[in-house]
Amino acid sequence: MNIRKLKQFVIYKLTEELSDKLSYHGVHHTLDVLRVCNEYVKRMNISPDDAYLLRTAALLHDIGFIHTYNDHEEESIKYAKKLLPEWNYSEEQIEIIAGMIRATKIPQLPKTTLEKIIGDADLDYLGTDAFYTIGNTLFKELMAFNKISSEEDWDKIQIRFLQNHTYHTPFAQNNREPLKQKHLHALKQKWNIN
Repeated sequence: MNIRKLKQFVIYKLTEELSDKLSYHGVHHTLDVLRVCNEYVKRMNISPDDAYLLRTAALLHDIGFIHTYNDHEEESIKYAKKLLPEWNYSEEQIEIIAGMIRATKIPQLPKTTLEKIIGDADLDYLGTDAFYTIGNTLFKELMAFNKISSEEDWDKIQIRFLQNHTYHTPFAQNNREPLKQKHLHALKQKWNIN
């Protein structure tokens, strides 16, 4: 098990095989989720073994987008189950990783600490200054895949999403939720929604 080599392998595969239309779910998103997970590892003093599994899940959580847009998490899990034995991961470790990947599916329903961390890392940007910049890449992606048809559609989806979304770790609840609520308020004001 070598996370650096696995990272090189996964990033190369994503770079080569992901659709160019994935302006949000591209390699940059995978690397960003990995970066945020690494911050949680330090912040929460996660054990080296758990950190390894978390980093693996972060690298693989969206690899299913290579094959499908809908239910990509299950595709990511299938791929992980096929790939990881070759990298000397045990069945038990693979199941923990599968649980983390599944925890990124919307609506997020994480059960373990590691699942809560990856869930919050996956949507970290909602409570940061990058909300509009990163959100715009998702808007473009959803337009490219004909999932939405206008900016108004997009904003209304975002409002519903932000209203229903919950952060799971104490860090995100304290440090991401307040700014997320400001973004929600601004979107509601834009469309005169109470």
